[in-house]
Amino acid sequence: MSQYRTTAIETEGMPPGIPYIIGNEAAERFSFYGMRGILVVFMTSYLHLMDGSVGKAMSEAQARENFHLFASWVYFTPLIGALIADVFLGKYMTILLLSIVYCLGHAAMACMGTAGMSGWWLFSGLLMITIGGGGIKPCVSAHVGDQFGRKNHHLITKVYNWFYFSINFGSFFSAILTPWLLKYYGPHWAFGVPGVLMVIATIMFWMGRHKFIHIPPSGMQFFRDLASKEGLIAVGKLTPLFLFVAMFWALYDQSGSAWVIQAESLDLHIFGHEVEASQVQSINPIFILTFIPLFTFVVYPLLNRVFPLTPLRKIAMGLVIMVASFAMIVWLQSLIDHGDRPSVWWQILAYAVITVSEVLVSIVGLEFAYTQAPKSMKSMVMSLFWLSVFLGNIFTAEINRFIQIPSAADKQFAAAIASLPKDWKKDARNIVLPGFDGKTGSDDDFVQKMSNGNLGDLTIPGQELYQKAGAAVEALARVNKDKLPAVETVTGLGNDPWGNPIQYKILNSAKYQVLSNGPSKKALDEWNQGIQYEIETNRPNPDTWLEKRKVELKVPVDTSTIGTTYKGSAFSGGQTKLEGAAYYRFFTWLMFGTAIIFIPFAMIYRPKSYLQGEDDDNPLLTHEQ
Repeated sequence: MSQYRTTAIETEGMPPGIPYIIGNEAAERFSFYGMRGILVVFMTSYLHLMDGSVGKAMSEAQARENFHLFASWVYFTPLIGALIADVFLGKYMTILLLSIVYCLGHAAMACMGTAGMSGWWLFSGLLMITIGGGGIKPCVSAHVGDQFGRKNHHLITKVYNWFYFSINFGSFFSAILTPWLLKYYGPHWAFGVPGVLMVIATIMFWMGRHKFIHIPPSGMQFFRDLASKEGLIAVGKLTPLFLFVAMFWALYDQSGSAWVIQAESLDLHIFGHEVEASQVQSINPIFILTFIPLFTFVVYPLLNRVFPLTPLRKIAMGLVIMVASFAMIVWLQSLIDHGDRPSVWWQILAYAVITVSEVLVSIVGLEFAYTQAPKSMKSMVMSLFWLSVFLGNIFTAEINRFIQIPSAADKQFAAAIASLPKDWKKDARNIVLPGFDGKTGSDDDFVQKMSNGNLGDLTIPGQELYQKAGAAVEALARVNKDKLPAVETVTGLGNDPWGNPIQYKILNSAKYQVLSNGPSKKALDEWNQGIQYEIETNRPNPDTWLEKRKVELKVPVDTSTIGTTYKGSAFSGGQTKLEGAAYYRFFTWLMFGTAIIFIPFAMIYRPKSYLQGEDDDNPLLTHEQ
């Protein structure tokens, strides 16, 4: 690394390497957010169709769990990347090598459905993206700060705003393009194009190698600094702060999972044009691109006239505003739970509010973490900031795992097919499952239909009773132009074969269930059963990849249906313990409690900033804030 400059250039202007970092970040974020933005929709609607037969579609709760597990581990691997950079390779070489792993991950995602099991391609791709994308994250953000010296350190805040600007510039275009690619050209293109952008990002970073300041790795000195009094104090002070920020991420990243699912229940017309549910996310980077200069040049100066606006006060304000954004989502979901189809503009307003929170917490926290880290620990402390994202998403993933109720029929089906001959998929067959009493031939048996290896309908005990109840709800909805009746207005749906009352539950404006406690007579368990109905008002679009794929797999598609149809499918278990508005309400109150506790913490915290110096014998410039 001797051919590269290792100390900051003596200038009051912008360092020459900044344009390469900003351009690299824009392309890399396009690749990441493009893939991430369609991940939930892909898992629920596409993954089970990728191989040569139709499998069981992933539930919304399971997709949310998987999404947040991936999002969490992407922000755990920064810890590993920081160690590699600070101790062994330095930031530049670490970013370059892990970017190659990152590109391979995108390639694996694009290969799903070409050979082997798509689930394994998905897992392998996400694993490599986790290692590559996560590993470079603290190095890139710390590499930005490394370009500044004593004379131009006052420009760091401005550049971190531009750095965040580039993130959202890339993510905006990916949020518009990748859902369109997925809908009309399929997963290969939708995951392949972001991979190409990652290759471009890697090449762009390599092109700037002679423009960058290359801070060499500190080797074992890193561990000595970490174990020193100064290092322990710096990390110890920041750790509780990052725990508060973790709760911010537990809510914020649901704008890419739970909010996308909610958007599918909204009226998705914007200025007369219909958009995809996953495209609504693109409004977030638009707000970011607007709010960054607005806050930098207008809001912050105005607030500073009222009271000193420290980084911790900004973060406290952001946490409170996060409560407001989720309270709006609770209200919106409450309308959906009553069968309404509100305008997507209400969710767009919630995106505006959550973006304000993002500006105040994420951008400020990123810069604050860099300034509070000693020179030899910059990447490590930045990785601890990203570790807060890991903790927040792990928390959300675990909540979604906990609230999932398994399906008794799915468990028995998995056990049944294990004993079938290897060629069982070739013939159409009905598989009889033993049901609650564990014996076939009794009244509580399930029957799983199969055709050409594809899953067909499930038949549940007393199915005709649920069909009668579902028809009664349908009749009420049709009278009111297919608007589902309120739950409290529907009574007298009869009982199931075990004497439990059949209940009516609205999932969204186009989905409802008629269900009962089933043979166990216990609410919210795997033996609850019923029929879920979906109201379809539009003819399937034969030009979409999804419809073409269904034709290839010989899935019955009625393209001649005119008008509205109510299609039902039986189920056993598979619900969640927190559904609808109750799910969002839980996180709203959690964030409210976090914000209240953070305020006294911010009042007693005493920041200490470390700025890059010119003299290696005196590498730290510090000042109390």
